[in-house]
Parts: sequence; C-alpha cells; structure tokens
Amino acid sequence: MKNVLLITLGGTISSSADGSSPGVIPRSGADEMAGQLAPWLPHVRVVPHELRLLPSPSLGLADLFALLELITTSEDASGIVVSQGTDTLEETAFFLDVLGAGARCPVVVTGAMRDRDTPGADGAANLVAAVNVAASPSARGVLVVFADRIFAGRTVRKESAVHADAFVASPWGALGLVREGEVHLPLCAAGEPTLPVPVPAGEPPAVALISTGVDDDLRLLPGLASFGYVGVALEGMGGGHVAARAVSAVAACEVPVVLCSRAGAGPTLRRTYGYPGGEIDLLARGLIWGGHLTGVKARLLLMLCLMHGWSGEELRTRFEAIADS
Repeated sequence: MKNVLLITLGGTISSSADGSSPGVIPRSGADEMAGQLAPWLPHVRVVPHELRLLPSPSLGLADLFALLELITTSEDASGIVVSQGTDTLEETAFFLDVLGAGARCPVVVTGAMRDRDTPGADGAANLVAAVNVAASPSARGVLVVFADRIFAGRTVRKESAVHADAFVASPWGALGLVREGEVHLPLCAAGEPTLPVPVPAGEPPAVALISTGVDDDLRLLPGLASFGYVGVALEGMGGGHVAARAVSAVAACEVPVVLCSRAGAGPTLRRTYGYPGGEIDLLARGLIWGGHLTGVKARLLLMLCLMHGWSGEELRTRFEAIADS
C-alpha cells in the first residue's frame, strides 16, 4: 500500500458556514478530509497534515516556502497531494514546479470551486482523483488535478471564477485524465529548467503587477521605485504591446520590467511588431521577455530571481530560461 501525504492549506475545499458571519470560511482540515476519502481509496494510505487553514489570497511566500520544505523533507511519502484555494492555486503549482518540488515523488495540487455546503460540492471528487494520480507510477513532477483532468504545474491557469472545470493550460492543454478511478497520463511533462534551491532567505521583494489598456500612458511606472518596488511584471496588450504614448514612461522605469501578454495564453512575441510600443521596441529598451508566462507567474518568478540577488544580464538569462520552458 502506498503512502500519500495530504497537505492542506485551507481554501474553498475546506470551507463551510460557521454561522458567525456571512458566507463561508475555511474550517475543516486534513484529518476530516482524509477520513472522508478512505472509502474511495482502499489501496492508498492517506497521511493528513494541516499546514495552514487560510483563504488562498492570504497565502504568502513564507507559506509557500514552508510548504516546499515540508514536501522536500517528507521522505516516507510515495506521492504528495496539496489542497488549497483556487484563487492562487496556479501560483502555488508554478512555485513548486520551478523550484523542483516534484523531483523525488509526484506532487499534485488540487482544490474545489464549490464549498462543502453547496450542492454538488466538488472537493471530495478532486481529492480522490488527485490521490490516485499521486499514487500512479506514471506520474512525475508537479501536476494539477481538477475536474478529472491532469495539467502540468508550470502551465496551468485558472480561467473561470465560478465553473467547476475552472482550469486550463492554454495553448498546450491537459496531459491526461482520471476515468473511473484509473489514471491515464500519456503526455507526462518532460523535465523543465528549475531555479537553484534553497532560495536565499529574507523579506520577499516588492514586485508590482501592472496591466494596460486603451489610451493608458502608464504614468505610474516611473514612480514605483519611490514606493519601494524593485521590479514590475507588465501585462501588455496582445503579444506584449503598450500605447505609443506610454513608451516614455516604460523607458523611465528604474526597476526591472518583465513584458507579458494580458491575453492569458502566450507567448509574448519577440520580433513581429516594430511600431513604437510594440514588443520589438520594448525589448530593445531593456525589458525582460515574459515568454509563455502570465503576469501573475512572471511576477512570482521575478520575485524568486531577485531573492537570489541576480541583476542585469544574469537576471535576464535566468528568467528567460524559465519563461521559455
């Protein structure tokens, strides 16, 4: 019988009403979840560990580093499942993937879109599927399991705020699926470049996430450094573009700027559009290419790179190696 470690962080999958306030809040943790799963997983020993009990917007880098340490020191587990809220699930999966958390055994991240009080709550089904994937001999690396689909942790993205099948991995798609309790994983992700670990300790650097739209001059960019920001992930329009009137503000920004696309599915272009504010113009001005990353992932990766103390060409080279994977 395989041991699968279930690490819970809170979120909708742990949420129900407590009568003291409107809405639902994270309440039930790892022990209760593991007990509920037992009838559907007679072939797996689920070992519960409640690490946090938080709504996922409140998870910070300190929590993610604590999760990484627990994963990398859990030598008895043949697979690991992490449950959390879906608001930041894609960032957790990306963080774990780029830091090589799945090198020893598969790490599967999941959650729920419907709380425990809602008809058709999906948490238990997602957990059963995630445990089955974590225990599968075909699984490796960091994966996300949601609504019976299996995604690579590096490419998964939340597409809907309300639907039960909220996650996608455009443009690549799912790697496999879970059907009748069986794991079908014909497209398991190849090994991708990772960042060195451990990441130097310290206060997480302040990196802004800025999006732009029609007639935006991005006048706030040059002032970000005065507020203590040390980096920016800029979500440009289309393939990574800003209005011509915004170019001077982008050029005046004194901190590293990563150029991404706000479209949700990249990659950011490199050599197609040559007009002022196009990606050729912006990259020639020193912006870092965001590759396949969404803005939230680019921000997180830039934070990790800055924690390593990288700057200049080393920062660009290290960042773009991950962004292009």
